[in-house]
Amino acid sequence: MAPKETDYLEIAHQRAIEKKTHVSFPQLKYPSLRDKGLRDPFQWLQGKSMDDGAEGLWRVHDGLYDLEEFMETHPGGYEWLELTKGTDITEAFESHHIRPIAEKMLPQFYVRDAKTPRNSPFTFKEDGFYRTLKTLVNEEIKKVPKDKLKNTDMVTDGLFVTLVVASTLSCWTTNYWLAVGSFIVASVSLAWLTVAAHNYIHRRTNWRMYYFNLSLWSFRDFRISHSLSHHLYPNTLMDLEISAFEPLIFWNPRRNVPFYANFAILFELLTFPLMFIANWIKRMLIIFFRDGNSSKNCVYWHDFLGFSLPLWMYIVSGANFYDVITTWLSIICGGSFVFYLIGSNAAHHHPDIFADGDQVSEPTIDWGMHELEAVMDRPSVNDSHFKVMVFFGHHALHHLFPTLDHAVLEYLYPVFLKQCEKYKANFRLMSQLELFIGQLKMTLKTEPKLLSER
Repeated sequence: MAPKETDYLEIAHQRAIEKKTHVSFPQLKYPSLRDKGLRDPFQWLQGKSMDDGAEGLWRVHDGLYDLEEFMETHPGGYEWLELTKGTDITEAFESHHIRPIAEKMLPQFYVRDAKTPRNSPFTFKEDGFYRTLKTLVNEEIKKVPKDKLKNTDMVTDGLFVTLVVASTLSCWTTNYWLAVGSFIVASVSLAWLTVAAHNYIHRRTNWRMYYFNLSLWSFRDFRISHSLSHHLYPNTLMDLEISAFEPLIFWNPRRNVPFYANFAILFELLTFPLMFIANWIKRMLIIFFRDGNSSKNCVYWHDFLGFSLPLWMYIVSGANFYDVITTWLSIICGGSFVFYLIGSNAAHHHPDIFADGDQVSEPTIDWGMHELEAVMDRPSVNDSHFKVMVFFGHHALHHLFPTLDHAVLEYLYPVFLKQCEKYKANFRLMSQLELFIGQLKMTLKTEPKLLSER
């Protein structure tokens, strides 16, 4: 091990422990409120607003903009701007707007320059990997056959119908094996529908994103924890999909983790079936016991959309109330386990994938290059659009261009691969089994990777 690399890790870890700074990017602030309370999405937004220097406005790069009057007419929907007010939206602005029209409109909302440097290690240079790729992708998506988008809708709607029929049948039938089979189909359909619905959550406001709430989870919460946190800052300390599992499961390597971290696989088995229900209960508790800083977090009609499924089961099946509720809760738990099993082993947790703590080649990096450092893709999933929809397929391209329909992504590989070769971007493929084993290894990993080992 080279002395410089040893010194780098020792200094970085010492700073992280003593001064609460990032490990891989020690020039950044340790995220405010990261380790506080229930680590809910709106707490994450509050902490981000404390660190971003947006002064109650919207920050893009080093400028502050007032988008208040634009919120109602925002093509992506009111909610995206409502949620992000008071934060730095640079990464979201760049990755959510492929066409240059948004960038051309932005100056009319300019207020003043920000007073502080950006609290982010990511850059978007005009001649860099991501911006160059985005220009090419903007031209490629014009060539995609329009009817291909119907395939995504058909898969998603088909999963919804399957869920409704199978859940009702599991209550109605008196045949034991048919009931068990229907329960399994309903559980898997719920998990797959939740994954497929996530495709719509990234995009402009649309009715299919409400499918997500049949799991009892809130698509609004998921827009924060997944779209605005995980997608924009994968595997860093800003990734809420990692910090929310601490202190039970540690996916980012740390030397000072508690002894019980070695039993992460047990915690996964115990908690994954309960996460859908826990998310709903946590959301309600936070809403009704919130303080004045959580005004963005309110009760909405779609928070109760998940209860429409047992109501339908009760009305159509004719089963008694107790049987319906117990069957529905079992389906929710089964779907929750399958969803989290898919998600935790999809693309981000493996010793060869970047995790905060690993040594980086430079303190600032092109955002697109970082996304590929934090992602693996699976050929066995990408060979079928159905599997892409239900197993988080085309993961690298989806991270780079989250607002594009999954059906479009397969058409982008020619220009994407050429750009990866040109910029030496770290796009990698791995089998699902390797990722599953790697995820388990990451929960036990305490030593971050040196640059020479990556």
